[in-house]
Amino acid sequence: MADQESENIQSQSAAPTEDAAPGLEEQLRLAEQKAQEHQDLWLRAKAETENMRRRAQADIASAHKYGVENLAEALLPVRDGLEASLAIENITLESLKSGVELTLKQLNAVFEKANLREINPVGEKFDPHKHQAMTMVEHPGEPNQVVQVMQKGYLLHDRVVRPALVTVSKAKDA
Repeated sequence: MADQESENIQSQSAAPTEDAAPGLEEQLRLAEQKAQEHQDLWLRAKAETENMRRRAQADIASAHKYGVENLAEALLPVRDGLEASLAIENITLESLKSGVELTLKQLNAVFEKANLREINPVGEKFDPHKHQAMTMVEHPGEPNQVVQVMQKGYLLHDRVVRPALVTVSKAKDA
């Protein structure tokens, strides 16, 4: 009877081991399969991210290269007008002046469309962010006022493209 009990114990202990082995192997196989799926998903996500980065770089390069296309298209009629006025052989001073005025109107329309605004600060307080002082002169009134503009400046939206070249007042020496 003792032999029979030891055989039963051995067969019971052996049976779970044999049943557990295929379960563990199956679990390992499923885990490896899941890991492979996750790796595939990760590689796809990485490739998609790289493609998006390349597309963004191409878009930025294109924007830099062709960003002024609208401005160029708007300036072409201005150039055409200037070339047409130079092509006239028997031009009078009056017709030349009216042609230049018309061309200036076209150019001002282009500037307005591009949000390029003039800085003409006569009488304003000197602003070193928008003005470049070329000289200082004694002038009645407040010091640090723009009394003369030698060259107008320009703003593109709110950024200074070219500062105005100005003469600034200084206090009279006592």
